[in-house]
Amino acid sequence: MLTLDNIKIGIVGLGYVGLPLAVEFGKRYPTTGFDLNMERIAELKAGIDHTLEVSSEELIQAKQLTYTVDPNDLSECNFYLVTVPTPLDNHKHPDLTPLEKASITIGKRLTADNIVVYESTVYPGATEEVCVPLLAQYSQLKFNQDFFVGYSPERINPGDKSHRLTNIVKITSGSTPAAANLIDQVYRSIISAGTHQASSIRVAEAAKVIENTQRDVNIALVNELALLFNRLGIDTSEVLTAAGTKWNFLPFRPGLVGGHCISVDPYYLTQKAQDVGYHPEMILAGRRINDNMGFYVATEIVKLMIQKCIQVAHAEILVMGLTFKENCPDLRNTRVIDIIQELKGYGAKIDVYDPWADSKEAKQEYNLDLIRNVPKKNQYDAVVMAVAHRQFCEMSIAEIKAMTKPKSVIYDVKAILPTEIVDGRL
Repeated sequence: MLTLDNIKIGIVGLGYVGLPLAVEFGKRYPTTGFDLNMERIAELKAGIDHTLEVSSEELIQAKQLTYTVDPNDLSECNFYLVTVPTPLDNHKHPDLTPLEKASITIGKRLTADNIVVYESTVYPGATEEVCVPLLAQYSQLKFNQDFFVGYSPERINPGDKSHRLTNIVKITSGSTPAAANLIDQVYRSIISAGTHQASSIRVAEAAKVIENTQRDVNIALVNELALLFNRLGIDTSEVLTAAGTKWNFLPFRPGLVGGHCISVDPYYLTQKAQDVGYHPEMILAGRRINDNMGFYVATEIVKLMIQKCIQVAHAEILVMGLTFKENCPDLRNTRVIDIIQELKGYGAKIDVYDPWADSKEAKQEYNLDLIRNVPKKNQYDAVVMAVAHRQFCEMSIAEIKAMTKPKSVIYDVKAILPTEIVDGRL
């Protein structure tokens, strides 16, 4: 019988979600972290985390954590966590391939009384409809008799040093009351903020997917307001500041919505909704607005350049920032790429500078060659402040203006610059 005293944890996927879990569990239980990326395993063994989610000191503290690229090393585990990506395909449909492969990998090694907990974001029902059949097929064990499953949605916020794994309340769930209780105990042993045990796996899955859908819809609202206020000649930032003096006004800001959660999760929910014959109008409307913001920004920049009689074709434009959010190296699903590609479509020459982004990853994912340093001479016809990195916020007005030609455009996507020096912003 599986208890806290004999638990051996196996974690499949050591990215932004899996590694913090592996480190915390590795401080308390025998833990094996598995990832297919050999470079990732090598850097972790060397005490380095390029995602910056875990420090070298924290890696050292996880005394019972080992890393592997060999799935057979998971065979001794009895409590599995699945933290693989759940992306979208080219048609914005959920791509469960990584989840299915992880389930097969575990299923081949599953033994009696084992528990498998999924943390990857999915639509309600996916764990039991997609993953459980694969576990049963490849293990030849019976669900809820020989093995059990659970769902505990990840709540990692990349780059956030205040809201960490251990101080965020963790939702837990299990396929039977006994499994749910044990799963909850396991998480409670590392989560100082405590846990919330949901009544079912489907409730836990739904709770996760609506967290980011709610944020997406709210951001879409302020993005649409920004489009309206631009036509009315009103500064959106001033409007939001004024409205924010009311105690219950929600402080959302306009901007690009990218990353692995907010811009992805709503499509998982809408896919399931359509499967059961419901067309989710508000959620999809929000997605359409947010998906088009990069193209809108690029169009506004081109308009401003034309108004100043700056030839757009062959113009030199500097884009400041590529990651999907500030002070974070995460390039996944960044919508800054929409601005870059649209401006390139007008024939402009684009330089991209981001002190947080990995040059190799930018080249591999987006075929972009990042520049290493910001030029100090008057080089650019336009500068786009796309991401509010700390380094950019600390730049002086003189430093920013030094990069531009006497006749140029400065566009501020994140509203971090003084109004008087910018030509346009959301």
